[in-house]
Amino acid sequence: MQFKNGFLILCCLLATPVLAQDKPGDAQAGGNELEQTEEDRSPRVPTFKPQGDLAGELELFTTEYEDTFAGIGNDLALGYLELVKANPGVDPWLPGEGTTITLPRMYVLPDARREGIVINLAEYRLYYYSEDGVQVYPVGVGTEENPSPLTDAEVTMPLESPAWYPPASIRAEYEASGDYLPRMIPPGPGNPLGTHALVLSEKGYLIHGTNKRFGVGMPVSHGCFRMYNEDISRFVYQVRKGTPVQVVREPVKIGISEGEIWLEVHRPGEEYPPEHREQLWQQVQEKLVEFRERHPEIQIKRQEIEVAVDQADGIPMMIGETLTVATNDQAAQPDRKKEDKPDESDSGQTLYF
Repeated sequence: MQFKNGFLILCCLLATPVLAQDKPGDAQAGGNELEQTEEDRSPRVPTFKPQGDLAGELELFTTEYEDTFAGIGNDLALGYLELVKANPGVDPWLPGEGTTITLPRMYVLPDARREGIVINLAEYRLYYYSEDGVQVYPVGVGTEENPSPLTDAEVTMPLESPAWYPPASIRAEYEASGDYLPRMIPPGPGNPLGTHALVLSEKGYLIHGTNKRFGVGMPVSHGCFRMYNEDISRFVYQVRKGTPVQVVREPVKIGISEGEIWLEVHRPGEEYPPEHREQLWQQVQEKLVEFRERHPEIQIKRQEIEVAVDQADGIPMMIGETLTVATNDQAAQPDRKKEDKPDESDSGQTLYF
């Protein structure tokens, strides 16, 4: 795979990237061809074989005294917010010596084509599908003021050591706050695009590294998708030109794995105000109705759904099963006397959607 030099004229943050035109006889515009080295380019994240609509497994990690969630996330390729939501009650800045935390590496796969790259804005994650399975990376995405686009695009070019040409709107923001931003920021530690990038066919947008590690796995960008430099520097060598890139927004995901129904709910931030809870509850209800239409053989328990929405921690929860599995389970149980039959008003009753 060939890379073009970073001095291609790019402006990532909601601006149109302008690529220097090849001159007759030039092998590449803006620089010399880069040769690949023998450095380790294996992914930092596991590759999971999907089991139906489910992939991965939860892991445990024991902290040391100086650990923070931001540092753990950077070391283990996880996002800050996903660690916070998966570990309620743990101080993210001082979890303490010997604290056991959950690493949320279990996923209901997004409702999208399982090919190439799928970015789910609601969970700040990037899914990469290959013949070997699926890899999941944390990504920083756009803010409410500068949202990332919902799009069906493709990768057009990989870049190494990209330079950043800030658009006029970004320079104006800096000037308004009394700061100065040059017209070009060269490759290096101060470059917001990090060490590597993937140019997308969606005009003006990149998947790129960053010089601000804390923003990975959070809504912090002007629309582009930020990865840890340690991830993107390996990821660019896996992804080919033309790889599809689907960007979706799914705070609620439902799937089936081996006859079990799984629900994954994501609140947008650390806080969980009542209005967000109500919005997610409505979205869960709508998703369940759609899912039930496609899978009429399922049965769902309301109690588990309520717990999943109440926590909204991004960890999959089993909320039911298919009728076939339920029938087999019931057949395996000994006969019960009529007076032992549970009260249908029990909060754990089975509900059909």
